[in-house]
Amino acid sequence: MSYLDRDTYGIYNTDYADADNGPGPRLMGADTLIGEDVYNLQEEDLGDIKEIMLDMRQGNVAYAVLSFGGWLGMGDKLFAVPWQALQLDTVNKRFLLNVSKDHLKNAPGFDKDNWPDMASAEFSTQIHDFYGTQQAMPGSRTASGSVMSAGTGSLQSDPGYSSSRGTGLGNL
Repeated sequence: MSYLDRDTYGIYNTDYADADNGPGPRLMGADTLIGEDVYNLQEEDLGDIKEIMLDMRQGNVAYAVLSFGGWLGMGDKLFAVPWQALQLDTVNKRFLLNVSKDHLKNAPGFDKDNWPDMASAEFSTQIHDFYGTQQAMPGSRTASGSVMSAGTGSLQSDPGYSSSRGTGLGNL
């Protein structure tokens, strides 16, 4: 099921959902993104988005919680993925994350009954170092508000994307 199928309010109505006139996919409802599939550049299924964590002090999206592994929801491991490490693939209606399955298996993760303190500086540093992204600084804005750093910055699929651009896939 894609974000288009979960759109109960008509956010992505084709009459106004183009890249220039919004709201979607440039501006999207968080509820429609929960459950969205995440793939890597090798077309491997990495799991799906279980939650979107908001940084209430800075007013931005901090992390997407990715579920990976397990079988039928049993034994899944959860990962906090910095929001700017994800790119929306509007053609295939999914997110892209530039990590291999093997690399993701080594990511700092947790289980659903033992969540880490995601607001701690130590946790944030660990996660951003692993995914090669930048932490939002007080007063700065991230991909959820505007561009925090240079990158692909595109919501559309970027067929010219090259891994030589870095580990991040751009900003949403």
